[in-house]
Amino acid sequence: MNASVPLPSGPSQPAALPRVLLLEDDPVSAAFLAEGIAGLPATVEIAGTVAEARTLAGDRHALWLFDANLPDGRGDALLAELRAGGLTVPALAHTADARREERDALIAAGFVEVLPKPLAIAHLHAALRRALGTQATWPMEDIAAPCSSIDGEPPPIWDDAVALRALNGQRAHVDTMRGLFRDELIQTVARVADAFARGDIDALHAELHRLQAACGFTGAARLAMAVDAMRATTDSSAAHAQFERAAQDTLSSPSG
Repeated sequence: MNASVPLPSGPSQPAALPRVLLLEDDPVSAAFLAEGIAGLPATVEIAGTVAEARTLAGDRHALWLFDANLPDGRGDALLAELRAGGLTVPALAHTADARREERDALIAAGFVEVLPKPLAIAHLHAALRRALGTQATWPMEDIAAPCSSIDGEPPPIWDDAVALRALNGQRAHVDTMRGLFRDELIQTVARVADAFARGDIDALHAELHRLQAACGFTGAARLAMAVDAMRATTDSSAAHAQFERAAQDTLSSPSG
């Protein structure tokens, strides 16, 4: 996946927009992050693999935004490789792994900040401005965390408040992201089922890791809860059945 998202120049815009390289393998997360970066405003180049990012990375970029975990490698290993090659572009990491040790490892690897996924565009913009030298702050409530169950009741299939907060209240953007999410979800469910049947825990964790962030960006609250449960007990048939039910509910339900 390689794409560029330039914004048109005009009298009210600077002559040259900062160029950001985004490394993200999940299409839904990539679409969300690219839209957010472009709205800074900035020009975005998207790489879907470590190999692609290695080819694209250069000192023409003002900033790199790398996913921590990808099918063909890790963002911190790529950063070390680029640094060894003499490139000094500032870099941010983004990850759905909430463990403190993961964050500390990424900071130790040279990332100036680690962004949690999912997150709201306001949080993303603030982090980008900090990295580019424009100070900004962001409120903790801007993180787009799906709701959990209340009094034993399952969360709603779609949490509109979460999705609208993540996308700055733009209903049309929410609908577009959910359409992309549902298209990708059909294939993801099949890959999860295959990995579960084969007992391939690494492949299963990789699929669920990518899906967790996409659930948050789109407000797929019930599926997000099922993903969390399956990540905690990857060998549980009950957790897999719950995941499949939540996925089918999400696919069959209107997106808003």
